[in-house]
Amino acid sequence: MKLTYATRRSALALAQCRAFVARLKLAHPDLELVEEQVVTTGDKIQDRPLSEVGGKGLFVKEIEEALLSNRADIAVHSIKDVPGVLPDGLLIACIPAREDARDVLVCPRFGSLEGLPKGAKVGTSSLRRMVNLHAARPDLSILPMRGNVDTRLRKLEEGEFDAIVLARAGLVRLGLENRATAILPPEISLPAVGQGALGIECRADDAKTRALLAALHDEPTSRCVAAERGVLIALEGDCKTPIAAYGERVVSGDSVSLHLRAFVSDPDGKNVRRAEETVPWPASDEAAQDFGLRIGRSLRA
Repeated sequence: MKLTYATRRSALALAQCRAFVARLKLAHPDLELVEEQVVTTGDKIQDRPLSEVGGKGLFVKEIEEALLSNRADIAVHSIKDVPGVLPDGLLIACIPAREDARDVLVCPRFGSLEGLPKGAKVGTSSLRRMVNLHAARPDLSILPMRGNVDTRLRKLEEGEFDAIVLARAGLVRLGLENRATAILPPEISLPAVGQGALGIECRADDAKTRALLAALHDEPTSRCVAAERGVLIALEGDCKTPIAAYGERVVSGDSVSLHLRAFVSDPDGKNVRRAEETVPWPASDEAAQDFGLRIGRSLRA
């Protein structure tokens, strides 16, 4: 059987996509795999913040069109880039085991968030990170930045910023995890919805492909991400709204539970609302999403 997979062309997208495809090939040695590289609108627009040009959905629209037109059979996404509501006819069929969801600081000169001097320039592309950083260090100068990981690291090296904030998962997948000088715990920087997780999308009626993908599906990750995406859906979130949600599977003796933390604020970072709750481990992704929806609605109210 031949399977065509669609991916963005960035170094990170290719690295994480090819790593997943290699695992898929191990699970199904007879599978013939073909790569379809797609340039998305989000990749083309690099000179403006995502919040000004339409949000993270700009990184998936053209890839989803490749699925719907049968040019590709699966798409490998960073699920934090995937809007809460998918186009008709498509679904997330597989969520593999999650990489580290936390943010990291890259700050060769000062090392840590605490070590940054007053007024230091910190670069990030995320409104969520801006809100987190401002809450922890209101004396810092938090500045917007765009570009792939290499571009951001170069801007840091050239002295445009004193520090930048990135997802640890991306650095790990690129083999650059040693560039991080400090890990930002969720108590300081609550991760984005789905951060560190991949979402493998396909056509809903493609039963053969869904069966192939099932071998790499990770239930604990899927449950946590379903709860996080429930928050996103309830808040009708996009890149114009600072939203964070992070679910964790907690094992204590014989009991297993799902711990979910979330926040939302106004686009300017004001009026921050937070929620945190633990429930017994949900029996399905639908139940986990319902939990997230309830938390999201409480934040909206």
